[in-house]
Amino acid sequence: MQVIFETRSRDAAGLRQLADERIRFAFRRFSWLVPRAKVQFFDVNGPRGGVDKRCRLVLSTDGAGQVVITSVARDWRSALEGALASAARGVLRTWRRRQRPLRESRRIGAALPDAA
Repeated sequence: MQVIFETRSRDAAGLRQLADERIRFAFRRFSWLVPRAKVQFFDVNGPRGGVDKRCRLVLSTDGAGQVVITSVARDWRSALEGALASAARGVLRTWRRRQRPLRESRRIGAALPDAA
């Protein structure tokens, strides 16, 4: 899995290794489905403080397009963890949706008479 890290904040620049490790750990079961992840950190209102640290994860999946998740929190790590939790659920949901058989094929199979 390729992890791309982007930020303009000096405070968030120190999270590069942590973000890489956490993303790889969170998607270890789905590494075959998610070949590339991009993590972006934004400080919405600068040094004024408050709930303004934003983490955006853009996951490129095979066959299902992109999954984009954004999380806002008081600190960088909480924003990353929130985005990872939502992203893991989103990727799992996308994968299950692809695996589910079509509803029409179930109806056709149920409507066929037995060959007995």
